[in-house]
Amino acid sequence: MKSYIICFILTLTVLTSCKDVLEPTPTDIRIDDLTLKTAADAPLVRIGLYSAFRSMTSSVVIAGDFTADNIKHNGTFTSYQEFGTKQITSTNSDVATFWAGVYRTNYVANFILERLPNVTTGITSDSRKVLMAEARFLRGLANFYGVYTFGDIPLVTTTDQATNQNIARTAKATVLAAVLADYQVALTDLPDDSSTGAAYLSKRVVQAALARFYLYQKNWAQAETYATQVISSGKFTLVPDYNSIVNVNFTAESIFEVGYTQNDDPATLNTLFVSRREVIPSDQIIIALNSTESGTRVATIAFDVTKQQGTDNGWTVKKYGTAIEGNANIVVFRLAEMYLIRAEARAQLGKLVGANSAVEDLTVLRTRAKAIAVTAAAQADVLLAVERERQYELAFEGHRWYDLVRTGRAQAVMSAFSPNWNSRYELWPIPQSETLRNPALQSAQNPGY
Repeated sequence: MKSYIICFILTLTVLTSCKDVLEPTPTDIRIDDLTLKTAADAPLVRIGLYSAFRSMTSSVVIAGDFTADNIKHNGTFTSYQEFGTKQITSTNSDVATFWAGVYRTNYVANFILERLPNVTTGITSDSRKVLMAEARFLRGLANFYGVYTFGDIPLVTTTDQATNQNIARTAKATVLAAVLADYQVALTDLPDDSSTGAAYLSKRVVQAALARFYLYQKNWAQAETYATQVISSGKFTLVPDYNSIVNVNFTAESIFEVGYTQNDDPATLNTLFVSRREVIPSDQIIIALNSTESGTRVATIAFDVTKQQGTDNGWTVKKYGTAIEGNANIVVFRLAEMYLIRAEARAQLGKLVGANSAVEDLTVLRTRAKAIAVTAAAQADVLLAVERERQYELAFEGHRWYDLVRTGRAQAVMSAFSPNWNSRYELWPIPQSETLRNPALQSAQNPGY
């Protein structure tokens, strides 16, 4: 872990080989090279914070969709073959990349939290408070992803190398308590709305994160409350045509979105899904998205008969093109997810049909998608309708595997999808490189790996 806790990415360099495009080489800046001594340094370190977080967002999509039943391996790279065949190993390069992203984000956040209080001139107290709140939130969000991907993870709260070279795994509950504490500080100190829109953080982003946090915790009342706060804020609107979700960056329903420009687009997901077709939509997700329940959300994928050969089914994921095409961004939170969170929370609370119910929330999304009406009324049926709706609406946005695991549905769904599925895949392994590097992790691998 040392190599990732003591460095962070400021830029991603796209190299010439296909594998390097998929796994861009980071520019590592060690602690002695970082500068946060004057007010002029703060904007650059802030860019570093967002860049560090951005380095892990494609990993969230890979974990959420590749571990689950949404993809089929169609290329040559071993790491994606492991996801396709459900035979994930601790030497998988994408497993290591995700772990690295968590701790890059942690490092930059901790650096800001340690150093910024010492910058006493040239920066207003409000500006200092906001940057520290951004650091707290992104550290919390990185740890949220980390703990639901790997289970117990080291809770890193310092940039001290001696401490971080030999740090053990921390209990999941303790990490989540730290996540909640970070979110609560950010909720207090961030502005109500970002002046630059969904590209930067605001209280609305934290409310969305808290809605997801409490959903995962099965605290249905709090999940409903925070989702309602976002929905009722009036700051976000469902776009009328689902094609906009597929083709347009920073739509009216985007709450927090990791943006790329034509100049800095690493093309990671575009390369995976489109140009190399390393992975393609599974037959199961193709059937689901072509259903009458899905409606216009079939725009998430597209068929090209010229691609159909051998084991290639001819279908392509369309949510990630290039910056030139206008849909290179990765959405972290959007309004539709808030309706889905509230629908699930309401269903769990017994608010099944009628006004202010789960079915009412699902109907909002079905109507936008021009899909058939929800007919479920019993609680179990409504919850399954929510599960299906999340798959239609959020396909290839990094949710499916996490949803199946947190609802206890992974074994039933995934064992039917793949004969190689094993319950150990409800967590990713700790990267072998980290268990070899960090003495405190050497006998702490997840079961079955």
